[in-house]
Amino acid sequence: MKLSALVVAHNEEARLAACLEKLAFADELVVVCDKCTDGTKAEAERFGAKTVEGSWDIEGDRRNKGIEACSGDWILEVDADEHVPPDLAAEIRRTIETSQFDWHEILVDNYIGDRLVRHGWGASYGKAAYPGLFRKGAKVWGKDRVHPSLRWTGTKGPMLTFRLNHYVDRNISDMIRRLDSYSTAKARDLRERGETWGGTAANTRRMVSRFFKCYVRRKGWKEGGHGFIIAVCAALYPMLSHLKAKHEKD
Repeated sequence: MKLSALVVAHNEEARLAACLEKLAFADELVVVCDKCTDGTKAEAERFGAKTVEGSWDIEGDRRNKGIEACSGDWILEVDADEHVPPDLAAEIRRTIETSQFDWHEILVDNYIGDRLVRHGWGASYGKAAYPGLFRKGAKVWGKDRVHPSLRWTGTKGPMLTFRLNHYVDRNISDMIRRLDSYSTAKARDLRERGETWGGTAANTRRMVSRFFKCYVRRKGWKEGGHGFIIAVCAALYPMLSHLKAKHEKD
């Protein structure tokens, strides 16, 4: 079984090498260079990667373009701020040789700076796991700028045991900037569909339920202040998206 490792990147010259060097176990490297103005392409080619250049406003479109460029039987999809440790790499190779299924989820260890923050992620803000290993043809991304939907063909297999390392934010300021960026992109999607994601009252209820989900049910309280700010950002995301969709223009 041939494995393609796919990385979608925007101006990731500084972080790409650390990601790609941990993907040497793959048979093929594919890097999508989206609106890149730095040395991302050259860095990818230094590792022998196939590069796809372009400019996409829709996240789903650029990810589908990368999947299309992969020639492997299986595809591992990672981001430039994610690293595959050796134990996960070995498990992935074993899985693609023996799996009777079409896609598998991978657990994620998220880092804020040097701190591992394992609890509280979710509700459209951070991921505790994701469907990153799949047979070619099994996964199609939807047409959204942020958090695109997924369409699957085939059957889901068991979650892998070992974890991916995701260096998601450098600090709390990065988390807040990401919230602003995500909610702006979501608002543009909503405006294009003629929606505002419900009313203010509905989004106030979402704020409460999302905070409870992240901070209590997903045990964000165990992470101290970091868990609290994750829950706050998850809670604010739908309200900010709603207000931007309603009151701002592109």
